[in-house]
Amino acid sequence: MLRPIRRVLRLCCALFLCLALSPAIAVAQSQGFNQLPDFVGSIRSARYDGVNDDLLTAGLGLAGLQAASPPVSSPPTARDIRRLAIYNNYRALVDVASSGGFGSLFGPRTSVDADGNVNSGGSGMIAGTEYLAYADDGSGRQNVTLMVQVPAHFSLDSPCIVTGTSSGSRGVYGAISTAGEWGLQKGCAVTYADKGTGTGLHDLAAHTVSLIDGERADAMAAGSSSSFTADLDDPARADFLAEWPNRVAIKHAHSRQNPEADWGLHTLQAVQFAFYVLNEQFGPEHKHQGHKVILRPSNTLVIASSASNGAGAALAAAEQDEGHWIDGVAVSEPQIQLVPDARVSVERGKHSFTGSGKALFDYTSFANLYQPCAALSTGAAAAPGRTFVSATSAANRCAALHANGLLSANDLAGQAEEALERLVNYGWEPESVLLHASHYAFATPAIALLYANAYGRFGVEERLCDYSYAGVDATGAPAAISSTNLDLSFGTGNGIPPTAGAQIINDNSVGGPLRDAMSISPSTGRADFNIDGALCLRDLLQGSSTDALRVRQGVSEVLHQADLHGKPAIIVHGRSDALVPVGFSSRPYFGLNQLVEQGRSRLSYIEVTNAQHFDAFIDHAALPGYDSNFVPLHVYLTDALDLMFDHLNEGTPLPPSQVVRTTPRGGAPGAAPALTAANVPPIAAQPAPDDRITFHSGTVYVPD
Repeated sequence: MLRPIRRVLRLCCALFLCLALSPAIAVAQSQGFNQLPDFVGSIRSARYDGVNDDLLTAGLGLAGLQAASPPVSSPPTARDIRRLAIYNNYRALVDVASSGGFGSLFGPRTSVDADGNVNSGGSGMIAGTEYLAYADDGSGRQNVTLMVQVPAHFSLDSPCIVTGTSSGSRGVYGAISTAGEWGLQKGCAVTYADKGTGTGLHDLAAHTVSLIDGERADAMAAGSSSSFTADLDDPARADFLAEWPNRVAIKHAHSRQNPEADWGLHTLQAVQFAFYVLNEQFGPEHKHQGHKVILRPSNTLVIASSASNGAGAALAAAEQDEGHWIDGVAVSEPQIQLVPDARVSVERGKHSFTGSGKALFDYTSFANLYQPCAALSTGAAAAPGRTFVSATSAANRCAALHANGLLSANDLAGQAEEALERLVNYGWEPESVLLHASHYAFATPAIALLYANAYGRFGVEERLCDYSYAGVDATGAPAAISSTNLDLSFGTGNGIPPTAGAQIINDNSVGGPLRDAMSISPSTGRADFNIDGALCLRDLLQGSSTDALRVRQGVSEVLHQADLHGKPAIIVHGRSDALVPVGFSSRPYFGLNQLVEQGRSRLSYIEVTNAQHFDAFIDHAALPGYDSNFVPLHVYLTDALDLMFDHLNEGTPLPPSQVVRTTPRGGAPGAAPALTAANVPPIAAQPAPDDRITFHSGTVYVPD
């Protein structure tokens, strides 16, 4: 009943929509005919029947997503590469084990055939059409990949669009299992963007690059069709390789674009692209003037969603949405960075933090120093993945921190406890203690290095802090990446080395360049996880060098105001998150939003106990203990999307901000009992008073 009312209200905004559109789109819209946005290049499309191949699972179905590996021919075809990309991106964002709720509490549970017939159950495959195109700023070098998936059961009677900007540094399928899964099963078109990151890997020696569909090509032949080609002419590339052979350039690190500054823009562009393809697909065609525009923001529901970096992009888009493209926001664990504002504070129990959180590079470069030493603390004794952090190198890191005046304890045990204490005092929650070891092993150094390069707009040839990327041989020395790894990089890569055969190299290692984790620091003569590199990265935040000024300038470009302009929004975030801690991101975002919107805020913040950043780790065989200690946050993203959908369509009130108290599965690490609905209670419409998150006089109050 309320949908027509919502449409009437939005028509008022639509009267002014042309002011926010490019001139070409504005003219076409005023005439009622569809017009390709001027930032979009050529479009390729493919139709999937939901039997042999599909939008959501690439023809694998639920069982295929759970299989040990997908089929890949040799040499791989474009279909192989797409299937591999969907398989790996799906499994990277959610727990695909049946015992973790996949296929019951979430996952592909609805099949749709080519005629739009919905079957609740079956393989989970969804028929429909997929559209791919680059968005570019006119330089021919930005080439942000946009994709729209239109399911066969998309309904003109209740049209909806969901954004799925990619998580992490992933390619365009990097939100397939989060926003994509929910949106496609709901019958919404899902519009994706790779944020200008993606899996662009330029092998400098072979001079090959990735195309929009992941196929590899010669860089010269690819030209502006390349996803990313390093900004080096042939003589400069030859000179660089002569001194530093086998090196590769990575798009997010080396594009010189600082892509994060435009993540909100890319998300809004994805929405505009979605409207274009929907009107091309469904609008009546005029003989000479093209397709009529029948779907507009005034009659189509648009929810901005995704997880992690994609969630931050959704929030950024909502803040920048002058054209009123977005109706509401539902995101999980957003990586969002705020302008400094001392008016905001957060209190949880007896602990209080003043200010609007911390920048990603600040807390990541801090963790990069202390996490390996903290992995030896008594609190981390049962940490999943602790064995992936060399005890010898960790002890050497503790000693190096002490020698540099960053730890005061004189013995190893004391240093490990002090390192952990410093992380907690800096803002990590006590519930994150078990996660520092695995996060250091699989995420922290890679993120610190990549974002330093991105923020400072450093080229591959600048080798910031004596780091580079290359394949390695059995000794850890730089070597060429295999042709197989390169051919499959779009399907296997996550955009941030180590990935797809590319490793982090310490070019300053004693004895010559070596894989970073194996290297010997010149200042200590020890394997200590490259203390010299870690100190150099930290100094980029605190120092006065030209490089430091470049990095800090880049950081200043990605800070946000938390002004959602009164849009309804739900943020869900795991209290135990050690990668994007709640105290640095969602909690202060909620507080600053209350301040800047001054009573207009419709943001609900949901903090989930026993949830952390990497759902994919929960039932991973190599990380026993995640299963027994943590629940999937993805359950709450789907809840948030359901709640937002009902709110926008039926006027159902959004839930108050609250702590949702979950129950871990328990049991033996690696053999936890199956997750049930009792472990993950729903977001409450009326939470108990002791569970409410409140805001008063600049302070966010979070119950223990």
